Amino acid sequence: MAVGLKEKIKALPDSPGVYLMKDARGEIIYVGKAKALKKRLLSYFGRDLATKTLVQMRSVVDIEVQPCPSEGLALLLEAALIHKHKPKYNISFRDDKSFPLIKITNEDFPSIYVTRKKELDASRYLGPYTSAKLLGEALKIIRRSFPIRSCKILPDKACLYYRVNLCPAPCIGKISKKDYAGIIENISLILEGKTGTLIKKLTQEMKRFSENKEFEKAAAVRDQISALSALSSMRPDFSSNDEMEDLKNLLQLKKLPERIECFDIANISGKEATGSMASFWKAKPDKNNYRRFRIKSVFAVDDYAMMQEVVRRRYTRVVEQKLPKPDLILIDGGKGHLMTAAKVLLDFGLPIPLASIAKEEENIYVLGRLNPIQLRSDTPALNLIRRVRDEAHRFAQAYHHLLHRKKIIGK
Repeated sequence: MAVGLKEKIKALPDSPGVYLMKDARGEIIYVGKAKALKKRLLSYFGRDLATKTLVQMRSVVDIEVQPCPSEGLALLLEAALIHKHKPKYNISFRDDKSFPLIKITNEDFPSIYVTRKKELDASRYLGPYTSAKLLGEALKIIRRSFPIRSCKILPDKACLYYRVNLCPAPCIGKISKKDYAGIIENISLILEGKTGTLIKKLTQEMKRFSENKEFEKAAAVRDQISALSALSSMRPDFSSNDEMEDLKNLLQLKKLPERIECFDIANISGKEATGSMASFWKAKPDKNNYRRFRIKSVFAVDDYAMMQEVVRRRYTRVVEQKLPKPDLILIDGGKGHLMTAAKVLLDFGLPIPLASIAKEEENIYVLGRLNPIQLRSDTPALNLIRRVRDEAHRFAQAYHHLLHRKKIIGK
């Protein structure tokens, strides 16, 4: 075993995942899963190893790990990687007939379930897997985002699973054969370890729904992409246009939010209070158009009044100098900050779309909506909103610290 490998393992997380052992040529010679990666891999340095394992470990020079959110999902990834790479020390696993399988039935509306018997039928079988229990748990997680029927015989009426959004109810014609086949295809990609391929496929679907103004369908696909990124412990690679399109749909904007201006306030007990405006153009920082503000009219700790001053000063200049107006104004704050900025825009007669993002829960507030919008982590829209918000916050804090330092040391 390569020197220094133990130290590398000690730095790993003690979370579920899959590990791939490689030899000197970089070939994968063994794939395993673990409930706790660090603990499992450190066990290979013990004294009571089986002869086969000792031989295996003499060839290992590197170990790659892929964390997973649950042991069940690690099980799926392990089987997919073994099927793909066929590591020589996993031969017994691939050949053993007693391990559980996933069966996808050959029907108009296929069912997916765990079985130990591979029949001579037209059904599709995936696996084998090492644990039927974990396999069942993984399928339950997948089903939350990709609902399918679980009954072995299609009934003549909808069941409880339809009412809790875990089944699309093909039994009563709530979904077409084509659309149901699409769900089965998506689940198959997950089971085969091709989550990245599926994310790209769904991203194209989301774009198509958006272009056709089918915003509810686009949002549903966006949520599936977000769930997949969590399942696979990977971040989806959204383009700038993906993010702007998703934000446009989310806020029901009339045009793509190419120009976004975001405001934030920084102060410590009201001292050296500052404001900032970060400007983004086509989802990228446009630093030449950043602006910073030293608060002049507010002397108490009043974030709302400070925000009002900064927004007013900015758009006084925009109106007087006939500067280009943004497609969206974003406020770092909650509903109160949103209403404060809205009053200023109303005074100027500027019908610019407006939204705010609260720091704690990252809820999105918009005018005319009582409850905030809550997005799953890593949706395209939230990715963009976070970047814009974080940049405005960074810029405000930097100016605040500069003024504070000047006051203390006079430089």
